[in-house]
Amino acid sequence: MSAQRAGGELLGQLLRFGAVGAFSALVDLGVYTLGLHLGLVTYAARALSFAAGTTTAYALNRRWTFGAPGGARRASGFALLYGTTFGVILAVNALALAVLPDSSWRVTLAWALSQGLGTVVNFVMLRLVVFRT
Repeated sequence: MSAQRAGGELLGQLLRFGAVGAFSALVDLGVYTLGLHLGLVTYAARALSFAAGTTTAYALNRRWTFGAPGGARRASGFALLYGTTFGVILAVNALALAVLPDSSWRVTLAWALSQGLGTVVNFVMLRLVVFRT
């Protein structure tokens, strides 16, 4: 594969990954809001919404972003990656909150740093490990 074609494929994957992420976040938020509206306790609504958003991300990234076949091994790898990344995001968020100076933007910046790192880790690991074809 030529370098130009590989670069175009990578850019396409990045753009599709971003679109899938945005759509999956909307699914997550929609299920969370609906769960709360139906009277679920916050933790139950959040657990269901996380599962719905993650399932959506798996299905769309597998087929559309990376064009990979399914299977139990890929689904397990995806679940392991997202579970691990969730822990990393929590740790980075806590670290950022501990080291950033008090300000009105501290919480938002800590979230953005942790989310950004998690997004990069997820894309790289999905591309190179989970959905490698």
